[in-house]
Amino acid sequence: MRKSWLGIVLGVCLLAPSAWAKTYAIDPDHTTVEFKIRHLLSFVRGTFEKVDGQFDYTPDHPEQWKATATIPATSVNTHVDKRDQHLRSKDFFDVAQFPNMTFTSTGVTDVTPTSAKLHGDLTIHGVTKPVVFDVEIHGVAKDPWGNERAAFTATTKINRKDFGLTWNQALETGQLLVGEEVEITLEVEGIAKG
Repeated sequence: MRKSWLGIVLGVCLLAPSAWAKTYAIDPDHTTVEFKIRHLLSFVRGTFEKVDGQFDYTPDHPEQWKATATIPATSVNTHVDKRDQHLRSKDFFDVAQFPNMTFTSTGVTDVTPTSAKLHGDLTIHGVTKPVVFDVEIHGVAKDPWGNERAAFTATTKINRKDFGLTWNQALETGQLLVGEEVEITLEVEGIAKG
C-alpha cells in the first residue's frame, strides 16, 4: 500500500511541472503601451516609454494565467514636449504624487486558442478600478538566441474621469477640448525566466 501511494506521489511530482505556468518577464524593448484620446475634432495618440512586469502563461491552463505591470507616468510621450509636461502636471497624472500606474490581473474568461478576456485592477492617479482587456494570443516561440518568448495584444477602453483625470476646457461651441474615453492598446512580448 505504501509503495502504491509513493508511486502516485512521485507520478504527480514528475508530471506536475508540465502543467505549471511559465513566468515571462515583459521585454520593454519589444512592448508598446499606447493610448488614443479625442482632442477637439481629431485624435491624439501617445505612448508610455517605460514598462516593467511579468506574466504567467501556459497555453492549455488559463486558470494559471496572471499578469502584473508597472508603468511610470513620467514616461508619457505624445511627441509634443509642452503637452507632455501638461500631462505630467496636477491637471492630469500629477506624477509628483502618483509616479506609477499599475495593473494586477484577477482572472481570465472567454478563453479560446487565440483570444481571451483578462480581468484586473488598474490603478491610475491613485485610483483603482476594475478593467477587462480583450487579448489576442500570438503564441510562443524561440528567438534566434534560444530565448522562449510569448506575445499578446491587449485592448480596452476606460473613462479617464473614473480615475480622477477630470481636467478639461470648454470651447465656444459648447464642446469640450479633451474627450473622456481613452483607448488603450498593449503590444506585449515576454521572455521566459529560468
